Formats: sequence, C-alpha cells, structure tokens
Amino acid sequence: MAEQGQDNFRDTIGTLNEEGKRAWVYPKKPKGKWYEYRKYVSYALLIFLFFAPFIKINGNQFLMFNVLERRFNIFGFPFWPQDFHLFVIIMIIGVVFVILFTVAFGRFFCGWICPQTIFMEMVFRRIEYWIDGDRGKQIRLKKMPWNVEKIRKRVFKWLVFFIISFLIANVFLAYLIGSDQLMRYIIDGPSRHVNTLISLLIFTGVFYFVFAWFREQVCIIACPYGRLQGVLLDNKSIVVAYDHKRGEKEVGRAKFKKNEDRSTTGKGDCIDCFQCVHVCPTGIDIRNGTQLECVNCTACIDACDHMMESVNLQKGLIRYASEDNIRKEEKSKFSPRLKGYTVVLAILMAILTGMLFLRNDIEANILRLPGQLYERKADNVISNVYTFKLINKTVDDIDNVHFKLLSHKGDIKLVSHDNFKVDGQGLAEGTLFIEVNAHELEGDKDRVEIGIYSGEDLIETTTTAFLGPRSYK
Repeated sequence: MAEQGQDNFRDTIGTLNEEGKRAWVYPKKPKGKWYEYRKYVSYALLIFLFFAPFIKINGNQFLMFNVLERRFNIFGFPFWPQDFHLFVIIMIIGVVFVILFTVAFGRFFCGWICPQTIFMEMVFRRIEYWIDGDRGKQIRLKKMPWNVEKIRKRVFKWLVFFIISFLIANVFLAYLIGSDQLMRYIIDGPSRHVNTLISLLIFTGVFYFVFAWFREQVCIIACPYGRLQGVLLDNKSIVVAYDHKRGEKEVGRAKFKKNEDRSTTGKGDCIDCFQCVHVCPTGIDIRNGTQLECVNCTACIDACDHMMESVNLQKGLIRYASEDNIRKEEKSKFSPRLKGYTVVLAILMAILTGMLFLRNDIEANILRLPGQLYERKADNVISNVYTFKLINKTVDDIDNVHFKLLSHKGDIKLVSHDNFKVDGQGLAEGTLFIEVNAHELEGDKDRVEIGIYSGEDLIETTTTAFLGPRSYK
C-alpha cells in the first residue's frame, strides 16, 4: 500500500498502490474503550437486524419492504400503494435526518450504525482475525506459497464467509417478501421454489463479494454518503480528528526517545508510531486531516490513546472534535444551520404524524363503469353502474360490509350480494348500482357521497360522480 503523506494523500486513495492497482488493507485488530462501545452497539443492531422481520405488531411485520407487491411495513405500520405519499414523506424525513446528523456529527452513522461497517468490522473481520491472525500474520499468510496451511485457512475462511452470506441473504429476503412467506418456502423445500432459490443464491453471491473481496471499497468508491459528507461538513461538525496543534507544535512530530521531555524540545506529542494508520480499516492517515475515506470508526482514537498512555503523554491527541474546537478551542454550539434543519425535520414529523392519525384502515374507490350512460327506470329513478375496490390495510377480517347513500335519498344494490367480507390485508372488488330519484338531482352530473359500513359502524366514506338527465337540474 502506498504510504500517504502530506503531499499525496489528496491525489490518491489508501487502497491503491503506485501502479494504480488494488492494495489490500490489513488493519491491525483494534482494542480499547471506543472499540468496546462499538461492539455493544453493533451486536445490539445485529440482533435487531436479524429479528426485526420476525417481530409482529398488531399482526403486521415490524419492517418489510415488499417492492414487487408495493407493500411496506415500517415500525408495524402497513403502507400500500395508495399510501405512497406517506412513504415519500418518510423518505424525505430520513434524508433530512441524515443531513442534520451529518452536519452535527460527520460520518458517525458510517462507523457506528451502517450495516456495511457492522458486518465488515464486527463479523467478517473478527472471523478473519480468528482464522488468519492479526495484521502481521495476515500479511505473512498473503506472501506465503500455497501450501497445506494456507489452503486449509483460505478454504475454511471462504466457507464460513459463504455460510454467513447465505444467512444474511435469507434475512434480506425476509425483509423483501415477508418472514411468513420465507418460512413457508423453507418448509416446502427449495425444489418447489426454484426461482426463489436462484434469487437467494444471487443475494448470497453479492454479499460474499462485498464482504470477502470488495470490502472497504464500498465506503471509499461505491457509497455516495462520503461525497455527501464533503458537501455538508463545516468547521463546527464533530468528527474523528487529529489535534494537529498539539501533535505538531513548533518542531513537528518525531519518534519518542526514552526520558524525553517534549515540553522543552518543541516537538509535538505525535510520536510518529503509525499505529493510527495500521489500525485504520480504510488505510488512511488521520493526521492528514478529515478525509472522504474516514468512516469515523474510532479505531485510531483507541490506538493513539494506548500509545500516549505508554509514553506518559496526555490522551486525546486523536478524538471526537470539530475544527473550531482544535484551532480556536471553541466549544460545540447549536449553530443556526443546525437549528434550520431541526425546524424542517420537526415540521415534516408533525405532518407525517397528522397524516398517520387521519389515515383510515380501509381504502375505498368507487368509479363509474367506463362508457356506460345512466339508465332511466320506473318512477323517475335514475340508475348508474359502478365498480368498487376495497383494500383492508389491517390484519383483521372486516365482516358484514355494505354501502349506504349519505348525500341523497336512494339505494345501492350490489350485483352479487348485499353484504360481504374483506379479508385482512386483502382486496374486495365488485360491481354495484346506485339508484336515485331524478328529483333529488341538482344537475346532469352530481357528486354523491357513499358510506361503507361494517355492520352498524361507518368505517369509510367516499364520493363519486352520478350522471342524470339535463332536464332535471
């Protein structure tokens, strides 16, 4: 890997060598206070990620993103194609939250919450440390000829990676098609669902490729969030930062000499041990400043604190801090920019909350049959034919469903039967006639209001157009 210095770190990335080819990163196994905190957070999020598709709230899967059927469950709330406007607002809220969080804390999300980082650093990398050893052993194994030991370790590691990738693909599929459907497929066996098995193997291959080979390149090359960070960060954003004022001082960084008093020599507190570089999972030197490749994983903080403690210097040379905090020694403030994003986020949250409370459990659409005119019947009765569609957004069946006219005196007659049932999370369709006396009409095209009842309970109302003769306006 090409060593990054003050002159070239902006011109290249840490995972490229001088010939422009991939330079494999062998980060040293991190240890320290922040790494322990990250482990607790990561394991909690992994448990949530693996169990969320199997948690039910009021019969609804806690999280589901069924793109094929355009059905989504978010925190137990079901969203149908008719609720697309709500889904859009949720996505906008997510984007604004990410912007607000990035302005305040940089790529904190990448280092602590992002599934890519959690799986890579807390699952696959830890398995790699267990099988191949730490940084030095991994480098020696890479250079080792293909003997029995290397083949054994490589095959075993690849097999474990494939099994984990297969498990992740199954969980991913549970988010897409629903956990109940996935369990039915598993019980039925792969031979009865070949297409699903092929999709599952494709997902497995993608995850295996990402975590076994592409790795940190996802964060450096593929993920757009790093570019977004470069636009949103300012001098007040709190990021993992190197205190260059303390680390360099007047003379600059230098190797540590035993019994040396750096306060009198003018040397910086950085002892140029490169531990922060060796432990970095993206191969950068944090001492060069905030960089796109930095995912704020805190590994360099732990490594630096350990070295500072070893040479009896103050810890915190690398820490969470803003540029103004280091240069001007200013404390972090709730800036006008943060206040603006917070207000926008609060407004969007209020709108979404109001829409969720106003949303009905059943969606009704009643439309006139295309190309059909009204029909005049006995006793001056005007009849129009309609198609109806009722969508039950709950998991409970709705029994004894029938229609009543609310705006005019008249009758509604269903073609099949008067009362029917709408299954939980199901759809009911049919044809009906609306009959109104001509004297009740105000023009040749009235709006009539229709109530949908379950027994005696009004569960939804809707309106539709009713055609009549021009002579009865």
